[in-house]
Amino acid sequence: MSESQTASLESIQNFEGKYPKQLWSLFFSEMWERFCFYGMRGMLTFFMVYKMGMEKETANLQYGATQAWVYAFTFIGGMFADKILGFKKSLFWGGILMIAGSIILAIDPNAFFFLGISFLIVGTGFFKPNISSMVGQLYKKGDHRRDAGFSLFYSGINTGALLGGILMIGVGKGEIFSSVIPENARWNVAFGLVAVVMLISLLTFAFTRKNLGPIGDTPIDYEKEKQKKWYVYAVYIGALACIPIIVNMVSHTKYTDYFMYFIGPFSVAYLIFEMTRLDRASNMKLLAALVFIVFSSLFWAIFEQAGGSLSLYAAEHLDRGSFNLDPNIVNNSSNSLFVIIFAPIIGLLWLWLNKYKIEPNSVVKFGIGFILLGAGFYIFGANKMFATSGVAMLDIFALGYLIVTFGEISLSPIGLSLMTKLATPKLQGFMMGMWFLASAYGQYVAGLFGASISPAETATPMEKLEVYSSGYQQFALYALIAGVVVIAISPLVRKLMGDVK
Repeated sequence: MSESQTASLESIQNFEGKYPKQLWSLFFSEMWERFCFYGMRGMLTFFMVYKMGMEKETANLQYGATQAWVYAFTFIGGMFADKILGFKKSLFWGGILMIAGSIILAIDPNAFFFLGISFLIVGTGFFKPNISSMVGQLYKKGDHRRDAGFSLFYSGINTGALLGGILMIGVGKGEIFSSVIPENARWNVAFGLVAVVMLISLLTFAFTRKNLGPIGDTPIDYEKEKQKKWYVYAVYIGALACIPIIVNMVSHTKYTDYFMYFIGPFSVAYLIFEMTRLDRASNMKLLAALVFIVFSSLFWAIFEQAGGSLSLYAAEHLDRGSFNLDPNIVNNSSNSLFVIIFAPIIGLLWLWLNKYKIEPNSVVKFGIGFILLGAGFYIFGANKMFATSGVAMLDIFALGYLIVTFGEISLSPIGLSLMTKLATPKLQGFMMGMWFLASAYGQYVAGLFGASISPAETATPMEKLEVYSSGYQQFALYALIAGVVVIAISPLVRKLMGDVK
């Protein structure tokens, strides 16, 4: 017997209307993981520089290594979910590890920084890829409503990102609840918020999982194959054994370098091995997926300056804007706010364009995402024209984020959707893991990019601003070139995709 048979897969996929009902509970569980990720993303570099006393260049590299490991472990977690745990068990295990990591950080974020972060890294790896994979299984093959569903899912989970982006950095800096949280406990509380919201996430999933029917069940029937039950315990023990290794890898970024040199070629080699078991049409689709994966790495390398160099830029080179807001809170939450507002609208736009048979194909959407990313970063760089004494305008900065967000909406939910459409059923978790592994490389390179534009501490505020601005305009150029290339090769990629739209 499978874990839950209250609804058949066919009855789930034959839903009426624009969205399946299971989508709502899945994004409500996932939104709290996004609270954790985006809250931590906005805090890490700031905390390392201003509370742990790291040099900015070092902090950017540490940030890149930490975020790279988060996404690298989603690749590993996706493999174990596919082969042993199933999506549901993997999600629960990941959530428990994330709660443990949060509690460790809340006790003493300075003393236990890398230990707590390592628990969060491994936990996120088991949690993150699985809900996205389950969302994909809510739809039949060829269902044109899939992109709209992922856009709504993307909007919903960004509610968690918005809350985390505001609360965690706001509590840590004393911008929020400063009257009730003692100054010496603010960062402890900020890190501890993750445990609270992840408990809510796991409880939500526990009460709604029966609606998913067989989606996410374990791939092995352990009732019939009792001798294989030890596989599950081996995964749990192996995950815990990885913690001290990750501590060492993240605290010494050279080891992360070695890992990144290895994991990419290994993942491609494993994919090639799996492809030897498939027919030509399936292999062509997987090659198309690889094109999206490779280009997405560059997208995230630029986009994820948000948690690295842009965090430091916001702390030192932005005013408080028209609404007297903390620049770090704006840096960490405006993107999520814009996603919440505009992702459903864009999703409905895709449906409307599809109705009239003029919807851009997924490859062109990808290219548009890059062009918009480039335009947003050009605005970040151009903000120096409005600067006084090295302090630029928060309002212009927010405008840049609005444009960047349209780029993200054009690319990221579409990418998630494509991985579920292009992968064979048995490789769903693996390909979702590869998608997130591409993000790992993007995060890794984001750290290198951020370190490359770290200004000298002895420079004047205006000289520092000039270094950041020149760097962002250079990143804008990379994005624009990539967008043009993606659109130019779209006919070839579409041919590889076969019947996938």
